[in-house]
Amino acid sequence: MGLNERRKIKELQEQTFPERVKEIEEICGAPIPYEVDWESMADDAEALRFIDNLSCHRLNMALRVICSDDMGKEAVRSSLKLVKLKNVKDTGAMKMEFAAGVLEMHCAYAQGTSGMFSDGAIRQLLEQNL
Repeated sequence: MGLNERRKIKELQEQTFPERVKEIEEICGAPIPYEVDWESMADDAEALRFIDNLSCHRLNMALRVICSDDMGKEAVRSSLKLVKLKNVKDTGAMKMEFAAGVLEMHCAYAQGTSGMFSDGAIRQLLEQNL
């Protein structure tokens, strides 16, 4: 891992992810933390560059739709407890699941939009399990 990757990880850990947790709290009324597998992207500058837009932003868009009323907000607050993110090298290894309060997304972040789950897919998975 080079200096630029270490700098980006520090920025994500200290600024980006805390801001996204605050956004989630504004959307549903509870802060839902992220757990990121930093090791999976430590040598992948492109993955680090895209993780916020491809996962955090998409999740927040999905949550805005789900939390459009009090019933949705309560369902998210009572069910979603943690978001786990992991980088995978290719789209064939991608997966998304929601179980035991944990939304886990394995995305091929370096692949850009072809390596992500859409906000519609995230919303659908959550709604089926809330």
